[in-house]
Amino acid sequence: MEIPLARYQCISSSPKVFKSKPLFSSYYFRFNGRKWSNPFDKVKCFSLDQGLQPRRPKPKPSTNSNPELKKTKEIQVKKPSVGLCSQIEKLALCNRYREALELFEILELEGGFDLDLSTYDSLVSACIGLGSVRAVKRVFNYMINNGFEPDQYMSNRVLLMHVRCGMIIDARNLFDEMPERNLASWNIIIAGLVDFGDYLEAFRLFLLMWEEFPDCGSRTFATMIRASAGMELISVGRQLHSCTLKMGVDEDIFVSCALIDMYSKCGSIEDAQWVFDDMPEKTTVGWNSIIAGYALHGYSEEALSKFYEMLDSSVKMDHFTFSMIIRICSRLASLEHAKQAHASLIRYGFGLDLVANTALVDFYSKWGRIEDARRVFERMPCKNTISWNALIAGYGNHGRGTEAVELFEQMLRERMRPNHITFLAVLSACSYSGLSDRGWEIFQSMCRDHKIKPRAMHYACMIELLGQEGLLDEAFALIRGAPFKPTANMWAALLTASRVNGNLELGKFAAEKLYGMEPEKLGNYVVLLNIYNQSGKLKEAAGVLQTLRRKGLRMLPACSWIEVNKQSHVFLSGDKCHVQTNEIYQKVDSLILEISKHGYVPEEKTLLPDVDEREQRVLLYHSEKLAIAFGLINTMNGSPLQIVQSHRICNDCHNAIKLIARVTRREIVVRDSSRFHHFRYGSCSCGGYW
Repeated sequence: MEIPLARYQCISSSPKVFKSKPLFSSYYFRFNGRKWSNPFDKVKCFSLDQGLQPRRPKPKPSTNSNPELKKTKEIQVKKPSVGLCSQIEKLALCNRYREALELFEILELEGGFDLDLSTYDSLVSACIGLGSVRAVKRVFNYMINNGFEPDQYMSNRVLLMHVRCGMIIDARNLFDEMPERNLASWNIIIAGLVDFGDYLEAFRLFLLMWEEFPDCGSRTFATMIRASAGMELISVGRQLHSCTLKMGVDEDIFVSCALIDMYSKCGSIEDAQWVFDDMPEKTTVGWNSIIAGYALHGYSEEALSKFYEMLDSSVKMDHFTFSMIIRICSRLASLEHAKQAHASLIRYGFGLDLVANTALVDFYSKWGRIEDARRVFERMPCKNTISWNALIAGYGNHGRGTEAVELFEQMLRERMRPNHITFLAVLSACSYSGLSDRGWEIFQSMCRDHKIKPRAMHYACMIELLGQEGLLDEAFALIRGAPFKPTANMWAALLTASRVNGNLELGKFAAEKLYGMEPEKLGNYVVLLNIYNQSGKLKEAAGVLQTLRRKGLRMLPACSWIEVNKQSHVFLSGDKCHVQTNEIYQKVDSLILEISKHGYVPEEKTLLPDVDEREQRVLLYHSEKLAIAFGLINTMNGSPLQIVQSHRICNDCHNAIKLIARVTRREIVVRDSSRFHHFRYGSCSCGGYW
């Protein structure tokens, strides 16, 4: 939001504090820390060195020899066309900034024209609107070379132009040279430093400013509260809150929203709620701030409840509200709530919004509705790289690697620039679907064609790809030959490959590497414990348990949940707390009996990827089996089931669910901690590798 500079024109700083000198007297652009003077200072003409003046067009002969008239004509040569300046101003007013700067290029080529303040103001607006550093340099150089001397308002506008275009170092130099500063000048540079992340310097300038302008206003406090949130210093935020109360600006909407955001980011959601409750008028930004605060701390259900309160309050919602709620629904795995948010998105006129629709694509992709995700994607009038990434990743997670690669190739044909996330999505798709040759081609094209250096996560995908083919030696060699120190996700990929291929020694080696790199991560201890148990290393397994007890870490049992009629039902392994426990267990027993006729045999001992060994005791009643039985009892015949599993699904349950999907003729989608499993007609989309 642009600061209303005109309000502060009458306020100026004391000349005793700052030296008065011309604004553009020693201005420097900075590139990578080097100083570059105005490039036009280097341009010299040989004729000037000889004391000669540049040759000008000869005026036509005139019988009038009046010297005053000749002087007037020379001045008129330097004045630009009034129509050209007017056109630049009109284009900038209509937000046609690029065209305005194209007309300005005519003035640049001719040179020597004196522009009015209004034309310069329009050019500054064009630079801000485009956010173009190159445009800023063009306009600013023109000001310097034509001797433009800005007033206080225009000085602030030039300062704002540099700040908004990210030239914060140049803006700071410009600020230091200003002969006069008013409150707007201080607010611009301080806000720029906060946006840039230089919070300490912003506070230093704030204290200097406060000595000169004690009544600095609500906008300044809102900016500094944002700075305290960035530093995550709640004590500083509380002091600023006290100042706003003493100065009577605490009810300002900008201050209130900044306080909600600050308390949320500093971990005090109760204080954020207190500020929200005291707001005299709860605006869209206020509601968004408190909802985001609850979501930030993992209170997804409370955030969703606040959203429905917002609906009841008749406050106008914006695209940020809907994109945020869709992400909250994604965290809750609530398809029904997401559908309602999607309907509200269309009803409130944001059906074509880029941000909200990208969030929808991401949600539907993550929760088993890849066809719905594709429909939303196809209807988007414009797409960015994030939109493409979301859909490519969705196809990959669902085991549809060929379609993910085709979408990636379509993205390239439409001249969209892929980034490292794009390559992570498409390489993951190749690894999930076993597209080895295509995966290696894409991996090698990263540097060669797109100038993107592969990162550890890309190497992890290639390790999984080698693991699918059983090439564990090559996978281990890829880790050792990486141009950087192997990361945890690379060792985790090798651990998965070792587990699936039954190489317990290499799996133990990878697990020990993970244990050393992430000593506080519970999952690493559990994986290592399971591998020690499987390989008969009981003494080592006991040592892991002792380490867990010493650190106060407790292994949580695996849990699964399913949503039926907009209500989530959670199950633990061997759980008997549900009101339908008897029906559920009877259903499980009947399913086990039925699938046994098709070759199912419970595994007496199985290597669980990341759950406690004690889970084996209740193998027939694992949480995912209970959730599926509940879903079969309480949903219509033929309708698909969607289960969410907190851990990786075990091998026994994976085999059982394939056969359950076959005998019940149901599509069962299980999302575990690693990927989606689409069970249909007795097979799974993962191909047995997860």
